[in-house]
Amino acid sequence: MFDTLSDRLAATFKNLRGKGRLSEADIDATAREIRIALLEADVALPVVRAFIANVKERARGAEVSQALNPAQQVVKIVNEELVGILGGETRRLRFAKNPPTVIMLAGLQGAGKTTLAGKLGLWLKGQGHSPLLVACDLQRPNAVNQLSVVADRAGVAVYAPEPGNGVGDPVQVAKDSIEHARSKQYDVVVVDTAGRLGIDQELMQQAADIRDAVSPDEILFVVDAMIGQDAVNTAEAFRDGVGFDGVVLSKLDGDARGGAALSIAHVTGKQIMFASNGEKLDEFDAFHPDRMASRILDMGDLLTLIEQAEKTFSQEEAAKMASKLASSKGKDFTLDDFLSQMEQVRKMGSISKLLGMLPGMGQIKDQINNIDERDVDRAAAIIKSMTPKERAEPTIINGSRRARIAKGSGVEVSAVKNLVERFFDARKMMSKMAQGGGMPGMPGMPGMGGGPGRQKKQVKQAKGKRKSGNPMKRKAEEQAAAARREQAAQGGAFGLPAQDDKNFELPDEFKKFMG
Repeated sequence: MFDTLSDRLAATFKNLRGKGRLSEADIDATAREIRIALLEADVALPVVRAFIANVKERARGAEVSQALNPAQQVVKIVNEELVGILGGETRRLRFAKNPPTVIMLAGLQGAGKTTLAGKLGLWLKGQGHSPLLVACDLQRPNAVNQLSVVADRAGVAVYAPEPGNGVGDPVQVAKDSIEHARSKQYDVVVVDTAGRLGIDQELMQQAADIRDAVSPDEILFVVDAMIGQDAVNTAEAFRDGVGFDGVVLSKLDGDARGGAALSIAHVTGKQIMFASNGEKLDEFDAFHPDRMASRILDMGDLLTLIEQAEKTFSQEEAAKMASKLASSKGKDFTLDDFLSQMEQVRKMGSISKLLGMLPGMGQIKDQINNIDERDVDRAAAIIKSMTPKERAEPTIINGSRRARIAKGSGVEVSAVKNLVERFFDARKMMSKMAQGGGMPGMPGMPGMGGGPGRQKKQVKQAKGKRKSGNPMKRKAEEQAAAARREQAAQGGAFGLPAQDDKNFELPDEFKKFMG
């Protein structure tokens, strides 16, 4: 959603790179480019004005003029101001002292309230709560049935005493649901209310009556992140007519410009609390302004990536895999283990989304977007077409075995050959890392062996290396060395543009992992 904005900001900051001092003209030009980028992203004009004023004021201050790297200080200022307009600190749900906690969902029809009720129910269940979804949208055709289906998929309870489709009193249903939750010991009640295609008095009155009947602890306004400036107008109308405590953004994975997300917290004074970024029920999480700002500036979102990995991978399984890779040069690591690791990664979500959370991936987003998610399924099919002995000892896979495996998995023989070769390469690299050697061609990680002592030894050996006495061979060696130096100068690991390591500074939220 923020691709266009990210690209414009990246281009703006690129013009500042290498400047030892920023002039007034540099600051004005940068502010102008940022203003255009925000307006093109459909950010509300009052928000843009406030944002640019704060950036210019801080850019002209001592924190930039006295900095060793003024360009990076400007990036830091923009990052902090983005966090500010996105709401500042993460806003958590308030739970009632005496259960049940009542959460009321409000918003226009089509914003995704019913589906989001299921997502919120699943999220609350994962947090250790026992949620109850309440069907108070009795007007939209099949809304009650939809909530029941969503609740069943999420594995949570639903309270739907009325059939809906214009039948039943939503205020009475909401009131009765509280007693039902107490009797069945549900500690959170999520009330799904009706919406309209637009703001009208009947909608506001019904929402206000439900609010008065259940006295919710949290009223969450659900807004479609793809509707642009109208999202802000609708939010202001709901704030004045019914009131709400927080905002939930749905359809954040869309291809709209995303200005609503950057505007709504600043304009309404109510923070974004949750964001839905996909169609699946688990593609929903708490909204972190600092992490979203980091993504917009192509600094990645490693904290969310770490949290998703911790949910998917068990410590016991990770330790087991590490011991296999560390022993016998990784030969204990089999294709069964390789398949297990692929399936665990797949559980974390789309490969494209996972790669998008890494810093600097915005530079190759076209390649990331073209990744075929089915490649993992094809690899799994190939491995599952092998015999147990072939998975344990892939070196025995010869031509006839490859043909049989290819036929069983519905792929070309070359695909089987490529998979086995990739497995050997991956096992070799992971084994080297597990044994403390670090990535090939890189010094080892601190505390994992392969550290300074090992590096010095390699340097010492390199010094004693003699050139070949054969002129032709020596010339070939020199050409190969020159090619390696040119490649290193042009780019870093994985073919990405090389970063200026001397000026690189981790965001504050990552520094706690480095202590």
